[in-house]
Amino acid sequence: MPADSLSIEYRYMREMDIIMLSYAANPDLKNITEQAVASLHASEDAEKIRFNIVVLESARDMEGFRYNGTTTIYPKTPFGYHRYMNIGIENTQSPFVCICNNDLYFHKGWASAMLDAFDKNPDLASVSPFCSVHHTREGYLPDSGLFYGYTIRQEVAGWCLVFKREILKTTGRLDPNFKFWFADNDYANTLQKHGFRHALVTSSIVDHLESRTLRSRSEEEQLKLTSGERFYFEYKWEGRGYFSYLNRLRKFRMNLWKERFKSQKATR
Repeated sequence: MPADSLSIEYRYMREMDIIMLSYAANPDLKNITEQAVASLHASEDAEKIRFNIVVLESARDMEGFRYNGTTTIYPKTPFGYHRYMNIGIENTQSPFVCICNNDLYFHKGWASAMLDAFDKNPDLASVSPFCSVHHTREGYLPDSGLFYGYTIRQEVAGWCLVFKREILKTTGRLDPNFKFWFADNDYANTLQKHGFRHALVTSSIVDHLESRTLRSRSEEEQLKLTSGERFYFEYKWEGRGYFSYLNRLRKFRMNLWKERFKSQKATR
């Protein structure tokens, strides 16, 4: 290929890192991740946008398996939404980063629309795509422009967030204390704190299948990944004292232990 052609290709090739979390505890859940990855590959012209896809797989018994066209990592550390996202971020280097769930379907042109929004609106630091199911119910219409804001499940769709990597120089790593719930709240609050603007891009469509992976976990695991996070969020962002936070967390864990003991006793 001539040198001038190489320079043109380099100039117009865009890159985006995709950090996706997966918990393929059974064949159906593995299929969800595979479908998400397949829709991602099919969503853009690979000669114009290159996806660097990193899947963080929690199902350790699958170790050695690699999702098609991805770097698949099996972390040795306990699961945490932000903790695992940080691992993916640290293993990539593109100027745009997408952190997302695995229960997604990526429509044609979703990333092009994201990058176009960044190009035309230099004040944008972070964006979320439009979900044709959820956002329609919330009163939004596709291709109706940008909606700036930080409201969770409105402008901020925590299942898929795209941001400029450079903001991490100011915000630092994602807070690993958020293991699941309130991770998106913390992300939104952090953007606001540092003055980084976020918008819902209604021309970019990524549909969400609503936490199917979370529902596959036991009730106790779900409680640990959800309820306990509220206490830390209140401490970090809502002025609750540190010792009050620790006391509430201790009581929460004690109640979980009691429920587990009662359940074990009942099955004997």
